[in-house]
Amino acid sequence: MESASDRLDQEACYRAALTRDARFDGRFFGCVKTTGIYCRPVCPARTPNRENMRFVVTAAAAEEAGFRACLRCRPETAPDLGAWRGTSNTVSRALSLIEAGALDANSEGGGDVDALAGRLGVGERQLRRLFKQHLGAAPVSVAQTRRVLLAKALIQETDLSMAQVALGSGFGSVRRFNETFQALYGQAPSELRRRKERAAGAAVKLSLAYRPPYDWDAMFAALSARGDTVEGRVWSRALDPAVDGAAGVVTATPGKPGRLAVSVEASDLKALPGVLARVRRVFDLSADPEAIARDLSVDPGLRPLVAARPGLRLPGDWVDAGEDAPSDRLADEDLAVRAEAWRPWRAYGALYLRMAKSAGAERMEQDDDRRAA
Repeated sequence: MESASDRLDQEACYRAALTRDARFDGRFFGCVKTTGIYCRPVCPARTPNRENMRFVVTAAAAEEAGFRACLRCRPETAPDLGAWRGTSNTVSRALSLIEAGALDANSEGGGDVDALAGRLGVGERQLRRLFKQHLGAAPVSVAQTRRVLLAKALIQETDLSMAQVALGSGFGSVRRFNETFQALYGQAPSELRRRKERAAGAAVKLSLAYRPPYDWDAMFAALSARGDTVEGRVWSRALDPAVDGAAGVVTATPGKPGRLAVSVEASDLKALPGVLARVRRVFDLSADPEAIARDLSVDPGLRPLVAARPGLRLPGDWVDAGEDAPSDRLADEDLAVRAEAWRPWRAYGALYLRMAKSAGAERMEQDDDRRAA
């Protein structure tokens, strides 16, 4: 069976890596056969010769093939994109559950792929086949890569102790955490850090990647309108032990270009993966604005709206029980026929129309006020 990595144009990927083209960051990763390292296409290191490189669509596919993450370009900081976006609803839902910790040892299902498949309404073999087809890696490999890359981010961006990092990234034990890093990097996880470890209790501060452009004004207006706590450009939410597995608070605000700055204070660090997954969903960080604009602009009515408001995102629910991918959910049945041509971005097309209708109503109201004056 052909996987997503098999369908990559290897020569085009190499040209993008040679020029360090930022448009492809997160869309594929380059595996260097001579060093056993995989990199983002924007890696500042010298690009190896073509015969020494192969390209895959996900970090999980690279790690399953035996490659380890580059310490210079840090694949864990790449935008969360991939060839599966918009191609398989089952894979999309499975990844959301894995990101929230469904295959971690301390999860409800005990890290069992069969239990995950059951939650999705498919067989285990079917789920493995879909993952291989769309991600080039098995569900267990995807889950381990998520744990490892989150752990690397915690090591390099926070002052958590190694035991806290192991807990906060979803590893079942410190021993397993140390063994995994030793096998992948040939060194203990503590050797990746040069700063002192800190005492427990303070907030965990991380930055989450997204692909620009991003219409922050529209996002914060939408979050505020639905009742979320928003002060200026700072969003916050109290954590509920019954929902999040811990008490505490999480805040988020735009950071450097392409990054969302997140701070999490949690009574139990085991809740961290799930909290970060929910923040990504609320701010729609996995959206691909380039693909959305390209596909929606085929509709003549949407083309000027997309051009006028690049980077619109869909605010997601903190707890998402929906079975459809957010990008394809459509509440307005009147748009159903027309919106079929917008797949897999139907919800974004409806969002652009709502924004245009709201702006039109506001302009009419302003005109009426001017005439009355």
